[in-house]
Amino acid sequence: MGRYPAHVGIQISPSILSANFARLGEEIARVPDADWIHVDVMDNHFVPNLTVGLPVVESLLGATSIPLDCHLMITDPDRWAPGYAEAGARSVTFHAEAVHAPVRLARTLRGLGARAGLAVNPATPITPYADLLPDLDMLLIMSVEPGFGGQPFLDMVLPKIAEARDMVRRYGGDIWVQVDGGVSEATIERCAAAGADVFVAGSAVFSAADPDRMVRTLREMAIAASGE
Repeated sequence: MGRYPAHVGIQISPSILSANFARLGEEIARVPDADWIHVDVMDNHFVPNLTVGLPVVESLLGATSIPLDCHLMITDPDRWAPGYAEAGARSVTFHAEAVHAPVRLARTLRGLGARAGLAVNPATPITPYADLLPDLDMLLIMSVEPGFGGQPFLDMVLPKIAEARDMVRRYGGDIWVQVDGGVSEATIERCAAAGADVFVAGSAVFSAADPDRMVRTLREMAIAASGE
């Protein structure tokens, strides 16, 4: 089943969307200090791109001890998401815009041993989902339009990150706030200062000369900006 992250505060989750898909096992081996490996599952329906599915996730689970953070950008996650948890993904995130029964799905994922995450697109408000917090382990704030890697960060989401953090503080649960899209040395400090504690970084990590050093650099920058 892999391990849980050693870092319980700020965490870095490199996205393989920006890795070499022909050498995913080798690419993951280049970031041994990562807390998670972020796997973007896209179905060419919910988003205009097609990436990997459950068979690839099952292969990756056998290739690394770093836990997999599966972000499902798919239609009908109610049907398909449990399979990722059953396979061994330690975190499974579904989109608010696609799910039909979020509480039931989140409880199912937790029952299968995975952390349950709820993602929202840049234009989707987060506050209407406050009542779901008892059944969630993570809120994912998209800081680009979902579908493709390498997009520029949208500053408009910074207030939403702060809103998500405030929601979590008011609830008092151990719920992480993840930000995904355009996270780099130029943007991670703003995200951390706004309240994010889990950071998905794709091109910033895998285009670096030393991807693992970039993971450590991003983590250090986020810790400093968050005041941890």
